[in-house]
Amino acid sequence: MAKGELTRQRIIAAAAPIFNQRGFTGCSMQDIMEATGLEKGGLYRHFANKEELAAEAFRFALAQCVKTRTEDLELIEGSVAKLRSVVQRFVATPSPMPGGCPLLNTAIDADDGNPVLRELVRDGIQAWKARISNIVKTGIEHGEIRQTIEPQSIANTMISMLEGSLMMSRIEGTKKPLQDACAMLECVLDGIATKCS
Repeated sequence: MAKGELTRQRIIAAAAPIFNQRGFTGCSMQDIMEATGLEKGGLYRHFANKEELAAEAFRFALAQCVKTRTEDLELIEGSVAKLRSVVQRFVATPSPMPGGCPLLNTAIDADDGNPVLRELVRDGIQAWKARISNIVKTGIEHGEIRQTIEPQSIANTMISMLEGSLMMSRIEGTKKPLQDACAMLECVLDGIATKCS
């Protein structure tokens, strides 16, 4: 990797937790300069503007979370067991990124103010839904999950319960909402499984 690309990646890695904790408006280029030790010109040599840096920082933060939540998932046997693992990993490690889940944080931060970040969040949610839906589809094909189950509905249910309970847990300062969501999702997953799985 060229020196310029290494510097760019270092800037993104330093900026990601700042944007994730403070949001787009709350994070200044001065904050990034302090975190990286670079001058403003050094930052703008690698990024056209703050929005481009924020977008790259979000992509980086989300990739870290996806890796944490899906690493070695293919080694788990059975679709229902994979879905249980997704839930348990989310509850045990809501985010490896300081500040919490970048999807949740950026969705709230960018909802009305930044169409670029809002689009990235939407894409991130769609990709997460696709991963869960694909696990459900495979389970249906292998006879582990009932044929009547709608994969997209399971994905919507899991994501909304996990993200909603994460938000409540952070606001209330307790893991109880996450633990409750985990317990309820266990019931959902028990309910979609065929008797033989």
